[in-house]
Amino acid sequence: MTGGIIIPVYKHGKACATVVDGLSQYSYPIILVDDGNDGEIKAYLRQIADGNPAITLVTLPENRGKGGAVMAGIAKAHEMGWTHALQIDADGQHDLTRAPFFFAQAATNPAALICGYPEYDASVPAHRKNGRKFANTWAKIVSFERGIVDSMCGFRVYPVEPTLRVFRHSYCDKRMGFDIEILIRLIWAGVPCLFFPVRVTYPADGVSNFHVVRDNARISWVYTRLCIGMILRLPFLLAKMIRRKRAP
Repeated sequence: MTGGIIIPVYKHGKACATVVDGLSQYSYPIILVDDGNDGEIKAYLRQIADGNPAITLVTLPENRGKGGAVMAGIAKAHEMGWTHALQIDADGQHDLTRAPFFFAQAATNPAALICGYPEYDASVPAHRKNGRKFANTWAKIVSFERGIVDSMCGFRVYPVEPTLRVFRHSYCDKRMGFDIEILIRLIWAGVPCLFFPVRVTYPADGVSNFHVVRDNARISWVYTRLCIGMILRLPFLLAKMIRRKRAP
């Protein structure tokens, strides 16, 4: 297995620097994706990357959203010969010490998507925690996969080739619905998913790119589209469920 870390960045210049610094102890190669940031943050990301041979900077000419940035990072990872890529959000919420464990799980299960699920502390906003329950319930429904623990966590090791195939042959939301949609579409494509905990902290001064009305509406549309996809795949999904029940 060869791989490294993808960090999509939009408006998280200083937080991203802290994340990169925290990962430096592990010597993983890193792809930073500048998702159409303004001049100040763009220059800051260039400063982080300059002189550090472990960092590759991918600069997008305009903001594509989290999903679009991760797609660009996965494409670059494939170009660099990686087989696996750990996506980590740039806001510093995730426990970075879990990275070696997640890579170890990917090495043991190279065909699988290795997903984090959040272990929250008291800093979590109530609407975030409650919203995830709704999202996870619908994810189980449209995927016919009761084993989904979390559908939205931005701490995952993607197998690069299967993920690229989904990008090429299916539409995926390029913004806040991305984590949900790529998970479901990989499950539909037969990629097994394993879930492991990762501690999540919401810094008091953290910058959030989540817009409650706009992004919740977008996620609702993602689920509408996935429900249509589920109906079209019903024979396949039912057959898969029956085989699973019959398995010893």
